[in-house]
Amino acid sequence: MSAALLEARGLQVLMLAAMLLGGCAGKGARVIRDRSFAPAFGPAGPAGLFPWRLRRPIMIAMCVLESGLGLALFVTAGRFGAGLPATAVRSMTALFFLVATGTLYEVRQRRPDVGCGCFGDISDTPIGLRTIVRAGLLCLAAAVAVGAPPLRMSSSLREAAWSMGVLGLELVLIALLSPEIGQIGVRLGYSEPCELRRLPVARTMASLRGSSQWRRYADRIVEDAPTDVWREGCWRFVVFPGLADGRPVDIVFAVYLQARRPAIRVAVIDGASDNVLSAAV
Repeated sequence: MSAALLEARGLQVLMLAAMLLGGCAGKGARVIRDRSFAPAFGPAGPAGLFPWRLRRPIMIAMCVLESGLGLALFVTAGRFGAGLPATAVRSMTALFFLVATGTLYEVRQRRPDVGCGCFGDISDTPIGLRTIVRAGLLCLAAAVAVGAPPLRMSSSLREAAWSMGVLGLELVLIALLSPEIGQIGVRLGYSEPCELRRLPVARTMASLRGSSQWRRYADRIVEDAPTDVWREGCWRFVVFPGLADGRPVDIVFAVYLQARRPAIRVAVIDGASDNVLSAAV
């Protein structure tokens, strides 16, 4: 049994690496989907404690640190890097989660309405005691892994069952402490009506600027920033000033509120008479 527990200590490394890389992947997926860092720098998470101009470098540094520690844990899990390199990486991981625990507590005190942003936009549930305890548990797991021998194949089926059982119980506990599990279940089982759908303006603008409709009318637009943006039901309307045949016009884009490949309609309106000069779907 002692050998199984010793092996379970080593398995903490793989679990911690998966958590770190998963957190970085969740944040990266949001940036890629929105084609902008701005939505990821909202008030959620530790970056929300800092001024806006510092949030981008802090978020990038956090993602680099998470991915670096995650990869280093994988590399030093076996015999390669055993000894001092493995001890250093696991100690740094324990320190990372210790700081994260304190930071989450501070964010909860200052901004009780925001999420931790740990795994991107699925971590938008306001920070509660569960999230803080989870970070503390991961800190403890990293501390337990310090000094554990390199991972190896179990010498018996009974030893493997014991170690996997301990790890399985730990994963169940982490799942119970993770509000993201409930968010994933809700998203899989519920389709929100488009009238109630929350979609940041930044994501709408990113979808618009990457569309064929934008490229078709871009040479007529005379300013980078829209003059007006509003929402009606399932559509967001964006107005840009432009020129058509030498006269001022308003180019109105209607973007459907959908995260991926939204429908976009365009109308060119005469600036003097408000007559529709052309429209396209």
